[in-house]
Amino acid sequence: MAMWNTENVAGAPRIATDHVGSGPLVLFMHGIGGNRTNWHDQLGVFGEKFQAASWDARGYGGSDDYEGPLVFADFSRDVIRVLDHFKSARAHLVGLSMGGLIAFDFHATYPERVASLTICDSMPEMTGLSEAGRREFIRIRQEPLLNGKEPRDIAPIVAKTLVGKSAKPGSFERLVASMSALHKDSYLKTIVATTNYARSLELEKIRVPTHIVVGDEDTLTPPALSRAMASRIPGARLTVIAGAGHLSNIEQPEAFNAATLAFLLEHRDRAA
Repeated sequence: MAMWNTENVAGAPRIATDHVGSGPLVLFMHGIGGNRTNWHDQLGVFGEKFQAASWDARGYGGSDDYEGPLVFADFSRDVIRVLDHFKSARAHLVGLSMGGLIAFDFHATYPERVASLTICDSMPEMTGLSEAGRREFIRIRQEPLLNGKEPRDIAPIVAKTLVGKSAKPGSFERLVASMSALHKDSYLKTIVATTNYARSLELEKIRVPTHIVVGDEDTLTPPALSRAMASRIPGARLTVIAGAGHLSNIEQPEAFNAATLAFLLEHRDRAA
């Protein structure tokens, strides 16, 4: 099984998804510089056992842009729409980087809709940044775009900081391609909303099966951060993917798929 269907979730904004297979829903959510194509190495594999879907978050890829500022909780409200579209009472959520934060936020708001969490190369908050530090973080990331550059201009520079030295050939090019396709205005708003995410997530109270996955060469959200995160979640599993940087599912897809699919199959029937 290698092909998928592309389908839009109606509403405002319209949300684009790729999906394949049948059974319990697994929803894959990309990072701040990604889109639904980042999960194409996963859809066919997971679609053999599940209904596997990847989305374009609002303002990304084939999904609609939106007016006004972004409130981070908007992502969770969009996830509800996706689950309802696929008639899924509960779904297995797989989120990378920003997608992992969306998964955590969704669980905190709608725990009854979550069958399991797989949090990849992510963190529960912007750790260690003061208010002034957050402003500076936003300024550095927005400034080139506000000064006239396009996402395609900054994509190679940013991608070099994310992809590990041992990544599968073509990983860098895939990341550059997805970053080059960013919707500039939506991306600028997402930088602000993600950096200023201020909800206190009580990881110790998570009661669904949780799997933390991280590349051993990830310098943005390094393994030490993932170990600390896993230690806070009762019964959480930790998998470190050898030879992967921040995009572990793209850089080492075979190892990522094996570890993640094994976890999900253990908890397959928790989703309706």
